[in-house]
Amino acid sequence: MANLDGDNEPEWIKRVKSEGSIPFLDPDNCSNGWASPPGNSFMVRGPEYFTTKVKVPGGEFLLKPLGFDWIKGPKKISDILNNPKHRIRMALQDETPTGCKPFIWAFNLQVPSKENFSAVVYFVGLEPVPEGSLMEQFLKGDDAFRTKRLKLIANIVKGPWIVRKAVGEQAICVIGRALTCKYCIADDFIEVDVDIGSSVIANAIVHLAYNYISTLTVDLAFLIESQTQSELPERILGAVRFSELQTSSATLIEMPSNGNMGEFLPSFPSRLWKSFGNSFSHLVQADTQDGSSSSSPSLVKEVVDNGLSEEGTKK
Repeated sequence: MANLDGDNEPEWIKRVKSEGSIPFLDPDNCSNGWASPPGNSFMVRGPEYFTTKVKVPGGEFLLKPLGFDWIKGPKKISDILNNPKHRIRMALQDETPTGCKPFIWAFNLQVPSKENFSAVVYFVGLEPVPEGSLMEQFLKGDDAFRTKRLKLIANIVKGPWIVRKAVGEQAICVIGRALTCKYCIADDFIEVDVDIGSSVIANAIVHLAYNYISTLTVDLAFLIESQTQSELPERILGAVRFSELQTSSATLIEMPSNGNMGEFLPSFPSRLWKSFGNSFSHLVQADTQDGSSSSSPSLVKEVVDNGLSEEGTKK
């Protein structure tokens, strides 16, 4: 469905991609920026997966990349697209005032931190959603369906060994089963607010990665999990790469007058962080003494297990 050839993109999409405090850059050189990674860097369930367990490269995305926001606020940030003055909403109104409007998919990853960071990625569909497709079922179904189906694939492209050890080379997780998600659906958009802090283990992993965020390059792919033969092969909705983000680059957003942007994010008790740190240090030391890089499971395993994604993690 999505053609990633930038020369054929509508001008309004090019403009939106170029806006924001984090620039849209080439995937091979996107320090303190974001990019659209190649779909084939992700492995998804192939056409005979339930028989052979064989995965295939992800291929072309279903949606076009539209934007990336690295933002922070006085409270945990949610319901972003409910604000009619949001830059994405305004672009839709200005560029497509009549006729069939594009449909926006927004994934808001709420990072547990004192400054309430959010990494928000936006994709756009320019064509009608195919009737009977998983995309249509996801949009028209209930939250229970969405919770069971929305999947995230995370690849650590570049980063310190300690983060790679904690996360694994590739992590696959059905997000709603592991983390608390809030879904906001309107005529021309869906927003999924993912509360990473709702899982103690995910919270600890992100806290660890946050300390190295300026050295990390991460690819994230979003897809709707295929759970029956007729739904195969899996197709990726869209993916984003962000690289070596600087906390100082995050834009401070203003609260709307109604204050409807979630509750204050509670700070994680320092002694609990210390406990996680000691446990992780013990894990690293034990692994080093064993002399094997695969003898200890990654910390992300518990999150994945809670997400019930049978693929697990690739290390």
